[in-house]
Formats: sequence, structure tokens, C-alpha cells
Amino acid sequence: MKFYGLKTCDTCRKAFKALTAAGHAPDYVDVRADGVSADSLSVFLDAFGAEALINRKSTTWRGLDDAERAQDPLTLLQANPTLMKRPVIETDTGRYLGWGKDVQDVLL
Repeated sequence: MKFYGLKTCDTCRKAFKALTAAGHAPDYVDVRADGVSADSLSVFLDAFGAEALINRKSTTWRGLDDAERAQDPLTLLQANPTLMKRPVIETDTGRYLGWGKDVQDVLL
């Protein structure tokens, strides 16, 4: 299991703690400190779509100008990995976005 999140994100901390308590041993990838490969971002964009993957409510998004916001989603996420909605969790059986009840029901 691979867990993409931010160490400073409350939702990511709750999700990681719950997964660990449930017996999983996720490999934590801090999107700010470690970065996310272009290949992984492409896979996430294919799996979830740009509308779901890009967090347009974030302070990072609000700090971008119109030209930056108009960039190709892959380019935008490579330059600003914290724009990615979190967490993204990869398992052998699938990929999951966020930490809603639907994701918790599958993974816990």
C-alpha cells in the first residue's frame, strides 16, 4: 500500500493512523517533501480525472494566477503537488481518493 499525503494535513494523519491501526503498513509519500512522479500523476489523472484530483478549494489554488490555472493538469500538478486532493491511496486492488466513508469501508 502506498499513501500519498501531507504530513501536516489533519485528514492524512487520521487516515494514516486508521490504516496502521487496521494492520496495514502503508508506505508514506509526502507530496511536498518527496514529490510525486509524472508517471504517478498521470495514473491518478486517468483514474480520478482532473476535476476530482485537483483541489480547487486549497490555498495553493487561490494563490495561482489565471495563466497558471489554465495549464495542462499534469503540468500544474507537477509544479504544485500540494494541489492534489489527499490522500491518494494505492493498493494491489485499486486506487482511492480522499478519506470518505466509502474509502474507509473498503480499506478498514
